[in-house]
Amino acid sequence: QVRLVESGGGLVQPGGSLRLSCAASGFPFSRYVMNWYRQVPGKEREFLALIDKFSVVKTYANSVKGRFTISRDNANNTLYLQMNGLQPEDTAVYYCNNGGSWGQGTQVTVSS
Repeated sequence: QVRLVESGGGLVQPGGSLRLSCAASGFPFSRYVMNWYRQVPGKEREFLALIDKFSVVKTYANSVKGRFTISRDNANNTLYLQMNGLQPEDTAVYYCNNGGSWGQGTQVTVSS
């Protein structure tokens, strides 16, 4: 059974940083391209970042390029998203994705 469990969200002040984690199980993690998305209530889920199996190719949405960094640890089946320079517009529920399945999400709130 595929399982993706996000963690690391919380409340942070503008300009702050958070590191999200996604623990993966139930599928061969190292063979999958992995993604991060986010969603604000009432809006469509927004693609943020992609990382290939070997951590060679990383692609970012323009909205987070230069502020967010995607990475992975294939030995521990974990995906990460380092988020710096957070702004109120980054407030959303953040999800990891393996191209088919979704986790439950982790809430990120940026507010003073």
